[in-house]
Amino acid sequence: MGARLLLALLWVLHWLPLAVQAWLGRGLGRVLHATAGARRRIAVRNLELCFPDKTNAQRELLVRENFLWLGRSILERGLLWYASPARLKRLIHVEGDVQLAERIDQPVMWLVPHFMALDVAGVSVLLFQKRKGISIYQAQSNAVMDAAIRRGRLRLGNAEIFPRDDSAKALLRAIRRGDAFFNLPDMDFGERDAAFVPFFGVPTATLLAPSRLARALSMTVQPVVAETLPGGQGYRVRFLAPWTSFPSDDALADTAAMNRWIETEIRANPAQYLWVHKRFKTRPAGAPPIY
Repeated sequence: MGARLLLALLWVLHWLPLAVQAWLGRGLGRVLHATAGARRRIAVRNLELCFPDKTNAQRELLVRENFLWLGRSILERGLLWYASPARLKRLIHVEGDVQLAERIDQPVMWLVPHFMALDVAGVSVLLFQKRKGISIYQAQSNAVMDAAIRRGRLRLGNAEIFPRDDSAKALLRAIRRGDAFFNLPDMDFGERDAAFVPFFGVPTATLLAPSRLARALSMTVQPVVAETLPGGQGYRVRFLAPWTSFPSDDALADTAAMNRWIETEIRANPAQYLWVHKRFKTRPAGAPPIY
C-alpha cells in the first residue's frame, strides 16, 4: 500500500509548476537529512574520503545541500514518469551533439555517471534523438514500485531495459543491431569483472566492462552529464564530444581515465552527485571496511 500511495502522490504533484515541485522537493530533502541517518552517514564518509582538504563544517554543508537535491530528484521522478513529452522538452535543455548515435554507423555507448538528474539524461535520449536506447536495470524488491519504474522508463517508447541478473547475451545482440547503450559506470557491484582503480585517490572496485565492451564491439563512447537547475529552470543535459582514445587495448588504464573524468565532473558540481551510495563498499583483500 505504501508504494501505491507514493506513486499516487507523485502523479498528483507532477501537475504542479516545476518551481513548486522544486520547493517541495527541497523540503523533502531537509526531512531526509534529519531522518535518514544511515544514508547521511554514508554521504559524510564519502565526502571525508573524496574531499579531505575540506573542513568538517564545509563537508556538512555539502551534505545538507546534497540532500536537498536528493529530495528534488525523488519528488520530480513523477514529472519524468507522467508529464507529456512536450512539457519535458520545454524543461530539458540539451547541449552538444545529442544526435550523434543516430548519425554514425558504429554503435554508441552513452557513459553517464550518477548525478541526481541521471534519469533526466535517460529521458533526453528518448526525446531528442531517434536511435533506440537500451540500458541495464536493477530490479526492485517491491513489485509495485518495480513495475512503476519500468513503466516510467519505457513509456516514451524506442527503449529497452535488461535486468542486471540476466545473461548479457540479449544486451550484446541489441548493441550489435545498432541500439545505443546507456551505461552507468560508477556503482559498486563487487569484485566480479572489476578492478580496484583510484577514485579520488581511494582504490575503488570499478567495472572494466565499459572499456572491454566498447573495444569488443567497436563502440563510440560519448560521455553524458545531467544537472538539475535551480528552482523552475529545468534541467541541463550535456552530450560531450566522443572520446578518441577510449577504448584502448588497456582496459585498466581506460578505467582509470574514466574515473579521473568522473572526478572532474564531480568537482564541478559536487552537491549533485549521488553521495548516499556506498561507492567504496568493496575493499581490497585485507583492507579494513570503510563504512
